[in-house]
Amino acid sequence: MQERLQKILAKHNVASRRAVEQMIADGRVSLNGRVAVLGDKADPEQDEILLDGKALPPLAGLTYLLLYKPAGFITSVGDPRGRRTVIDLVKDKLPQGERIYPVGRLDYATSGILLLTNDGELANGLLHPKGEVTKVYECAVKGEVSAAQLQKLEKGIMLSDGMTAPAKARRKRKDSSRGAANTVVELAIHEGRNRQVRRMMAALGLEVIWLKRISFAGLDLQGLRPGESRKLTEAELEKLRTLLP
Repeated sequence: MQERLQKILAKHNVASRRAVEQMIADGRVSLNGRVAVLGDKADPEQDEILLDGKALPPLAGLTYLLLYKPAGFITSVGDPRGRRTVIDLVKDKLPQGERIYPVGRLDYATSGILLLTNDGELANGLLHPKGEVTKVYECAVKGEVSAAQLQKLEKGIMLSDGMTAPAKARRKRKDSSRGAANTVVELAIHEGRNRQVRRMMAALGLEVIWLKRISFAGLDLQGLRPGESRKLTEAELEKLRTLLP
C-alpha cells in the first residue's frame, strides 16, 4: 500500500514530519535509485527508500495512549513514596517490558487529558516552547469571577518566574457541586510552567476548587471516563506531527 513518503519516514521515527519534508526538499532521500521529491508516494514493502544513502531504521514498537487522569494520581513512571501513578492506570495495555512516559505533567490534584508514549521525538516536539501547543483547562474557583479578572488572564499574569503569555479566558458556567456557588472558568494557554493555572488564579486572589485539563494539542476526553485510556488513531498522530516545530 502506497503512502506519502514523508509519512513513511515519520513512522520510522526519523524526525518530525516537517523535518522530514525538509530532508526530502534537500535531496537527502532517494526512492528506487532517484532523488525523491515532495509528493512522492511509496510502498515501504516494495520500494527502496534511503536516507543519506542508508536504509531506514526498523519500525519501532511505538505506543501512544490517551488517558483521562483522575485526581489522586502522580504524573510519573514511579514514586518512591508508593503513591499511585498514571502508569498504574495503563500498564495492562502495555506489552511486557515496554515502558512509556507522560508528555508533560498534571499535578496530583488535577484531572484531565494526558498523553503517554515512548516516542521521544513526538513528546519533545509537543513540549517545545516554539510549538506553542494549546492546552485548555476548566477551573472551578470560589465565588464570582469579574470581567476585569478575565481580562488580566488574557493579557498575562506576573508570576514569580515572569509574566505569562496571553491566554484565552471565559466564564463557562456556575458550579454548586461542592455546596457553594462557584464559577467555572475555561482557560486556554500554550505554556507549560509548573502549576501554572493554579498560580495564575492565586495571583488574582481566586481560590481553586478543582482543575481539569479538557484538551491537549487538539485532543479531547470524548468517550473516556476518569481512569480510562485508549490508543491514538493514525489520523490523530498525523495531526500531532503537524504541530511539531
